[in-house]
Amino acid sequence: MTSEDPGPLIRLFGLTGGRARPQGEAFDLVAIVTTIGMPFEPAELIPEHLAVLTLCRRPTPVADVAVHLKLPLNITRVILGDLRRDGFVAIDRPKPAAQTIDERIYREVLHGLRSL
Repeated sequence: MTSEDPGPLIRLFGLTGGRARPQGEAFDLVAIVTTIGMPFEPAELIPEHLAVLTLCRRPTPVADVAVHLKLPLNITRVILGDLRRDGFVAIDRPKPAAQTIDERIYREVLHGLRSL
């Protein structure tokens, strides 16, 4: 590290304004992040915000966002919390597996069991 390089901790501190926790409702690693809006002036956002908005055009788990950004989870959560506060992303709990299986599959399973 040179005297000009402030090091990774200073950079992370700058990304979050010194915050270690996101504002608003808590969310976990498997929560799903989806972009719901884009800023009028994207140049006003930091590169990490823009990366999240691009990545999360398709629903993406929080853990995957952290991996993509190559940032610690707590820093990623602060960034996501800021984007949620500004109305650019939605962060939702994943649906339980029982809610993701449609009725057609239930009927097929029931039909298969009856034929046994």
